[in-house]
Amino acid sequence: MQGNVLPAAQIDGILKKSQVDKTAFIDSLIQSGAMNPRDLASFCSDTFGYPLVDLSVFNESSLPEKIVDTKLMQTQRIVALAKRGNKIALAVSDPTNTSAQDQIKFQTGLGIELVVVQHDALLKLLEKLGKTSEQSLTDLSGDDYDIEFNEEDISTASADAQAAEVDDAPVVKFLQKMLIDAINMGASDLHFEPFEKFYRIRFRVDGELRDIAQPPLAIKDKLVSRVKVISKLDISEKRVPQDGRMKLVLSATKAIDFRVSTLPTLFGEKIVMRILDGSQAQMGIDALGYDPDQKEILMNAIQRPYGMVLVTGPTGSGKTVSLYTCLNVINKPGINISTAEDPAEINLPGVNQVNINDKAGLTFPVALKSFLRQDPDVIMVGEIRDLETADIAIKAAQTGHMVFSTLHTNDAPSTLTRLMNMGVAPFNIASSVILITAQRLARRLCTCKKTVDILDEVLLQAGFKDEELDGTWKPYQPVGCERCSGSGYKGRVGIYQIMPITEAIERIILASGTSLEIEKQSEKEGVRTLRQSGLQKVKQGLTSLEEVLGCTNE
Repeated sequence: MQGNVLPAAQIDGILKKSQVDKTAFIDSLIQSGAMNPRDLASFCSDTFGYPLVDLSVFNESSLPEKIVDTKLMQTQRIVALAKRGNKIALAVSDPTNTSAQDQIKFQTGLGIELVVVQHDALLKLLEKLGKTSEQSLTDLSGDDYDIEFNEEDISTASADAQAAEVDDAPVVKFLQKMLIDAINMGASDLHFEPFEKFYRIRFRVDGELRDIAQPPLAIKDKLVSRVKVISKLDISEKRVPQDGRMKLVLSATKAIDFRVSTLPTLFGEKIVMRILDGSQAQMGIDALGYDPDQKEILMNAIQRPYGMVLVTGPTGSGKTVSLYTCLNVINKPGINISTAEDPAEINLPGVNQVNINDKAGLTFPVALKSFLRQDPDVIMVGEIRDLETADIAIKAAQTGHMVFSTLHTNDAPSTLTRLMNMGVAPFNIASSVILITAQRLARRLCTCKKTVDILDEVLLQAGFKDEELDGTWKPYQPVGCERCSGSGYKGRVGIYQIMPITEAIERIILASGTSLEIEKQSEKEGVRTLRQSGLQKVKQGLTSLEEVLGCTNE
């Protein structure tokens, strides 16, 4: 048959044979000789209205990387050819395979544009991609990349479990590939999530979770066991959450730590890994995004001989990186710095770091009391959670020590009332706290950004002043390109509220004033709110108005 439809009886016969042989219908159709790959491709293109494309003009090295998982493409016999904006072009030989298209949509979050290709050419390209993928895994398992672990790390596992998990090469290679991919993408967290019918891996990149891969569901238990073994966790305990730590050695001079957390869910244990890259603290104060006047106020405060500097913001707002950047600035041979954290996230040479261990009795108050007997100059407390910790930290600041710490509050003024609500006496707060900085992280616009016209009424409502709308600048909006994986954003920039404690604010604190009174006074003194600082980043073209409105309240 050339260009005509096959008889129904012949189609039924081929379909039954494919079901008996447990092969795809399209394979049986071609193997039977009823239709060759070229005629089948033409037929599908005409019938379904999709463009017919010659795969010979494509090279596997020119295909977009990391958009669709290679394993998924191989199992579903589908290839991602190109990406434009928020759409991806997929090469298929069987347009009726809608489940494959749904999986790609779910994994990438992109729109689908199908093109029809010859079945034999598609299989050859998938074979090449498979070999390329295997080669990359082989490269990853070489001497340049290794996960550090020793016999102590796997002491909790039984001998049989150790042998089964440690020797499972595919799982080892897959995990290493995920870790390396996460580092290359600049991810902050990796999520390994088991569900009833599929297993999902997501990375948090620039504050947003992105679907990365959907490996076979059967891998979930082996992957969990592998992670537990190298994180010094008990692989036999699956009923309660566990926390651990692991290290990926990239080279003789570069290693990255991962904080590992497991959580029992309905369909297995979920793993979340936080990437703890110590090089972030070495970036320098200028890389964090402080405005020049904010930087000057902060530098003056942290170099004072005593007092307390507090950094506030929600989880994941970059408080730890800000604190460690400040510590790095003052980390000199003549200064003794001690930190108490739960746990220590960044390793900073020259700083005495202590991990809090509540089970062993090493709490924040115990660590702080010990620090005061260790001749400290600077003390960093990971978080002030209770009155006892706050009291000791404040007494340290009052007795000639510089103290850094964090609190979970929405802005700088509310931090002072939070301390009062904890039970700290107002005169102690007024005499110890010298500066509070609140912060958020906004996604930074990629270089593919473009200007956008926004009505003045909208800009004024967002918080801009009339005199700022002078026509000398224009806001930008995200576009999306290969570099930013279509999101329009690449990296993040800090938005800060820097509030020094002046005499006027001290008087409000001593009078047990509210956060609203403190906020009004700070505005009189020129302190910008988080929203106002974010709008400055919009003017500078660093981020979009939507991003600032989304991460700040007004």
